[in-house]
Amino acid sequence: MLRMQDISKIYRTDLIETHALRELSLEVKAGEFVSVSGPSGSGKSTFLNIAGLLETFDTGLYELDGREVSGLSDDARSRIRNEKIGFIFQGFNLIPDLDLFDNIDVPLRYRRMKADERRKRIESALELVGLASRTKHLPSQLSGGQQQRVAIARAIAGDPALILADEPTGNLDSLMARQIMDLLEKINAMGTTIVLVTHDPELARRAQRNIHIVDGVVIDSPPYQSRFTQFPPRTTAGAAAE
Repeated sequence: MLRMQDISKIYRTDLIETHALRELSLEVKAGEFVSVSGPSGSGKSTFLNIAGLLETFDTGLYELDGREVSGLSDDARSRIRNEKIGFIFQGFNLIPDLDLFDNIDVPLRYRRMKADERRKRIESALELVGLASRTKHLPSQLSGGQQQRVAIARAIAGDPALILADEPTGNLDSLMARQIMDLLEKINAMGTTIVLVTHDPELARRAQRNIHIVDGVVIDSPPYQSRFTQFPPRTTAGAAAE
């Protein structure tokens, strides 16, 4: 789903060069749930912005869903971002003057979907996150946890192949954080690839694999293992018993 090879990113001013990423390489397979952790200033946010096609990079190779994206135009990057990637942010990023339905509808309109198709997707997404009865509520009428659920509904309504979540529980208490993680695990089990950036080691451990970034370099990235490898293969006898 996502493959980066020797990605470097340098922020330059008149006097200073800041190396945010230093030949970073990693791979995330389709269907994985991966957490990315590291200290403040380690390059996690830069990695996520590049992964989401929000920023360009200086050197290296980036393939998203099998397609090299570094040479694409801004319009092409925007189109891929809208069709393939769902974003979940720490601050929710909901539009305060729009109700829940319209908040989720905004990115779908950019894809020129018909109204009936958009409505079905929005209602299905709100049902999945447990807010089907709050369609006409404004964000200010919801708790923080509910607002993050709306943000998740907005991310999944477009049926993205990849969800990028940047500290999605950072503004929530521990109970709400666990509930949001339960929801993300449910979405991942339905087939969506998720990359989660978090400072919380408890949340990081709930992912299938944890990638550690320090000073712009991956220092620990265990190989991918399917969550199903722990189960023995089914035998004919077992199948017959079912």
